[in-house]
Amino acid sequence: MSVENVSAADADAQPIPKEQLTNGESKLDEEKLKQFFIGSIDQGTTSTRFIIFNGTGEPVAQHQIEFKQIYAHSGWHEHDPLEIVDSVNRCIDQATLAFIDRGHKVDEIKAIGITNQRETTVVWDSNTGEPLYNAIAWPDTRTKGLVRELKEKEGADKLLNLCGLPLSTYPSSVKLVWLINHVAAVKKAYDEGRLSFGTIDSWLLFHLNGKMEKNVHVTDATNASRTMFMNLHTVQYSDELISFFGLDRNKIKLPKIVPSSCPNSFGSMSDGLLKGIKIAGCLGDQSAALVGQQGFTPGSAKNTYGTGCFLLYNVGDKPVISKHGLLATIAYDFGRSRKPVYALEGSIAVAGSGIKFLMNNLGFITHSHKISELASSVPDNGGCVFVTAFSGLFAPYWIDDAKGTIFGITQFTERGHLARATLEATCFQTKAILDAMEKDSGHKLTELAVDGGMSNSNLCMQTQANITGIPVDRPAMRETTALGAAIAAGFAVDIWKEFDELKEINQKDRMIFEPNISKEEGDKMFKKWSRAVEMCRGWLSADETKDEGTL
Repeated sequence: MSVENVSAADADAQPIPKEQLTNGESKLDEEKLKQFFIGSIDQGTTSTRFIIFNGTGEPVAQHQIEFKQIYAHSGWHEHDPLEIVDSVNRCIDQATLAFIDRGHKVDEIKAIGITNQRETTVVWDSNTGEPLYNAIAWPDTRTKGLVRELKEKEGADKLLNLCGLPLSTYPSSVKLVWLINHVAAVKKAYDEGRLSFGTIDSWLLFHLNGKMEKNVHVTDATNASRTMFMNLHTVQYSDELISFFGLDRNKIKLPKIVPSSCPNSFGSMSDGLLKGIKIAGCLGDQSAALVGQQGFTPGSAKNTYGTGCFLLYNVGDKPVISKHGLLATIAYDFGRSRKPVYALEGSIAVAGSGIKFLMNNLGFITHSHKISELASSVPDNGGCVFVTAFSGLFAPYWIDDAKGTIFGITQFTERGHLARATLEATCFQTKAILDAMEKDSGHKLTELAVDGGMSNSNLCMQTQANITGIPVDRPAMRETTALGAAIAAGFAVDIWKEFDELKEINQKDRMIFEPNISKEEGDKMFKKWSRAVEMCRGWLSADETKDEGTL
């Protein structure tokens, strides 16, 4: 999504520059750091990109490719795992060629980091390295019936305290169980002990290291914490959790869990223009965004507006198990005898994908960046509230039996009202997550750092500030997810050595959106949203939430 030209209708939503730090001298040797480069693979839900950053965190070359989204049935969302690998390789080649064209040499790239869509699940044959089925993407809801059954199973009430995640269609565990139960090739591989499981990071690392040549099968702690197989407290796989899902650990190969920043665990590029360069960092995308936003101190938070929307709140070196519908997760683990850092997370299934829905399904706009222009064509939502429950509702509601619902439509309703209601839906859910985080942590957030495609919209960010009642802090360089992976890799190979150095990266030219409506007005808007959420609850009956579709 490109940067918006703000129209007259939302001219009052102009952000103000953030005051730059003036106390003390910079700890960055910028001239020296501009001679070092780190590559970053950012493998997202709808596209892949490769960005080469210098040591000050500035992008110097990049390439992006969108890939096919597969929707075989209602509620299903898949990717071709080989197409994902191909998109990564092509992005690396094109960005590296651009890097060389700018007068640089490949050996100036000191390391590569990876960040990835997290819960998306891949299974492959351990003997041949070939995928056994399409990757099941994280928003996929075909497992609704399975989740309902698992919630009734003995021991279900213990899972949250062990792994920090509630039972839902979201984590990798239920996707893996579905594959074993429904795909004959996967079941056969499982029975014969040749089933390899991983999230996208593991699948890419396996391929980038030459597949069977080195047979690298690892994952980092942030990605492992999204499977429901890892004990959040020990950062190791739990036999109790694996057994709960009816899986025999001897029949399945799980990736080894390693720190997010490590010079040796992730191997190196086996071929291509970057052959021999170390892969030294790996973070799930939302953890990478927190690192890219320098969220290194307890109490810092970021919100990423991508396909979905994800808010992470740093809680320090001990996990906080939520009592208010949030996820407990690993924020990052930089190794070297340091303790892992934990976060509370609120996950919203639909953010940018809501805009894509208006564009692709309803034809409201021709390009995603036009959403603000359309939404600004009206002064407000005209009484419309859009509960974008395309995949049910995630945190803090966890309503699996909801569907997308628009309330308040009249003959007065225009496309602009629905566009504005679509943007507001993400902002309302962010407010609900922030309220839950305040209850869990005992602290009210005073500022929200933002990034991702929708953050380019001044109207959306001003709406977010108004609804939450706190300032919204937007960086000038919004590729914070890719930057986080680059930071993890650069830290591993000593481009940076202290966290204090990292805190200065990407802090220039940030903009602040201050609330410009009263608290009472914001609360009134949120109350109407909350009423709409309750009204969409229970749209699907029990028999309709059984596993959807047939193979």
